[in-house]
Amino acid sequence: MGRGDVWTPALWAVDADSVWGRRQRGSGGHVGGRSAGGCQDLGLCCSGRDPNCVSKGWRPDRSYGTCYCDQACASTLDCCHDYQRACPAESCVVSEWSPWSGCAQPCRAAVRMRSREVLREPRNGGKPCPPVQEFAGCAEYWDQRGQCRKSLVPALITTGGYGNARKKRDISSSSDITGYCVEFQLTSLTAGCLRSSQLHTQWMQYLREGHKVCVECQPPALAAGHQHCSGDGEDDEDERRLSLQWQAVGNPKCRGGWKRVRRLDFCSCPTVHSFLFI
Repeated sequence: MGRGDVWTPALWAVDADSVWGRRQRGSGGHVGGRSAGGCQDLGLCCSGRDPNCVSKGWRPDRSYGTCYCDQACASTLDCCHDYQRACPAESCVVSEWSPWSGCAQPCRAAVRMRSREVLREPRNGGKPCPPVQEFAGCAEYWDQRGQCRKSLVPALITTGGYGNARKKRDISSSSDITGYCVEFQLTSLTAGCLRSSQLHTQWMQYLREGHKVCVECQPPALAAGHQHCSGDGEDDEDERRLSLQWQAVGNPKCRGGWKRVRRLDFCSCPTVHSFLFI
């Protein structure tokens, strides 16, 4: 140790442990009677921590001796000098998403799914694979016998802020349909609404039984072939007197019932009580 060097116990302990760990695992490697010269010459490139994935050559610290060609060498700082070149990191590669499946069950809040395939597993410390399945809430308003009873099918709702993110391409430029608002009074809700702690579901915590809420029907959410949003009780006078069902998007455990109060041209509820039909 030179005069200008500063001895650091913590660093020495880490280095000593790393070296000792390598010495313990280094016996029985590929060095033996072979002419070793780094990773590329021996064709070595191992995943994880492999005590047999060992060679001899120059290390990044400019010392010569036993070196390794496994993925763990990057953290223990004893890779062979050519490890990065011989074993480049390859991240996981996945396919495009498949189309969304249909709803699992009609006439009720359900889920749909899409998936993608892993085309290449990660190697040498590359980025791991992302999720290969994705689920989303949905509601199918038709079954084999025709249209579902509207009181059985929940209206899917989300926070009013989602409307700002809807893309203009979702609205036909030739359409003169304008949105409207429906005021409801909440008659019931599940305890799952109050346990919505994630950022995109925190709006559900403001739901309370007895409160009035405003739900906007924007053109992208219009029911197919209709001038209204599904689940709003618009086209059936009998349905309006029933307690209709609603389901919060993003939390399948947050759902409940409400009664339609009136239709409005514009929503006028407080922000925390303003929602959108999906």
